[in-house]
Amino acid sequence: MKQYSVAIAGLGGRGLHTYAKYQEKFPDRMKIVAVADVDAEKVRYAGEKYAVPSAYRFNSAESMLACDKLADVMIVATQDRQHREHAIKALEKGYDLLLEKPVAVSASDCIAIRDAAVKAKRLVTVCHVLRYTAFFRTIKNAIQSGEIGEPVTVNAIENVGYWHQAHSFVRGNWRNDTIESPMILQKCCHDFDILSWLTDKRCLSVSSVGSLKYFRSENAPKGSTERCVDCPHVKTCPYSAIRIYFENDEIGFNNGNRFWPCDILVENPTAETLMDAIRTGPYGRCVFRCDNNVVDHQIVNMNMEDDVTVSLTMTAFTAANSRWLKIMCTRGEIIADQAKNLVTVTPFGGKSTVYDITKMTDDLSGHGGGDNKMMTEMFDALDCHGDVSSSIEGSIAAHLTAFAAEESRLRGGEKTEIAKFERQTV
Repeated sequence: MKQYSVAIAGLGGRGLHTYAKYQEKFPDRMKIVAVADVDAEKVRYAGEKYAVPSAYRFNSAESMLACDKLADVMIVATQDRQHREHAIKALEKGYDLLLEKPVAVSASDCIAIRDAAVKAKRLVTVCHVLRYTAFFRTIKNAIQSGEIGEPVTVNAIENVGYWHQAHSFVRGNWRNDTIESPMILQKCCHDFDILSWLTDKRCLSVSSVGSLKYFRSENAPKGSTERCVDCPHVKTCPYSAIRIYFENDEIGFNNGNRFWPCDILVENPTAETLMDAIRTGPYGRCVFRCDNNVVDHQIVNMNMEDDVTVSLTMTAFTAANSRWLKIMCTRGEIIADQAKNLVTVTPFGGKSTVYDITKMTDDLSGHGGGDNKMMTEMFDALDCHGDVSSSIEGSIAAHLTAFAAEESRLRGGEKTEIAKFERQTV
């Protein structure tokens, strides 16, 4: 097996805290040789941690891409609106890519990257990590076995989770579609991809409704303030930054978490630096007084090939951050609960089989083990000049579904045909 050299453009939660860490687990497969970010502290930290020579520590992706090709693979994990420029330039330089989703923030930019990848004849692995998880591969295998027939109807719920909505889509980078992208794209291009993959059907048309209902100034509690640290509701509001980042059972600093999302507020958080970030930074703002405009709930109805129908609900108003599916087939059904890591397959007239995913894999880290598995399969594909499950062509189809869903929502739920939407985009 070959060790591949890797350059990372973008040292945020994904570039630094997910993909770079692959080297720590599999040093025989990956060696970071160049890093780039506009945050000098992140560049210094990554450079020192992974022994990147100072000459290959760049203050921007643009300065990295101005050089001759530096590595076998470039990880493009910059901000969504930068992906088109960075990905196409990297492809022209001869890099194979690991490209963070969403691929881009407009349908035309997504198509441009897809076409550039085809022209360059380079491997582009899009970070649709759900395809690589034991959870979703168990569902896929159950369908492919034929025991429960063919899928006809699917109900899917993207449980965003109240604290994740507050972190990413009210206070965070993806709060406003003029800064980044519509939430249905950012959060659910994963879902559109996995639903098409599981059913093995293309989406033909969509209709969608949804809105920003709750995280608005008129819903602020009486007497609340601009920042959580000064607010009289700090101990009772579930969206209190102190309750989320310090006290939350799952991700709170007081419960031992030193990683995402705490490390988004400050690198290598301590109690003092985390509190200071809440006191002065964007993640300590009142959720009812931010500049957010993306939805907090949305439903998409999808008409697939062969009369298969899919309903996807995305909502902020859930306790857990997970996905749930019910796949109804001609001879049985599947109920899959990602929060419990259980997949239940029930043939009509037969006994249910329950698959406990925790007993089927020894890696339930990032995205249920999908992050590491995706990178492993990317390097394996490079070894044999093959392809990956989450190729650029399949990914763009999911992105177009998301863009069409947002167009439908903005038009009051009007049916939008995917093929027509793509033709109009090109």
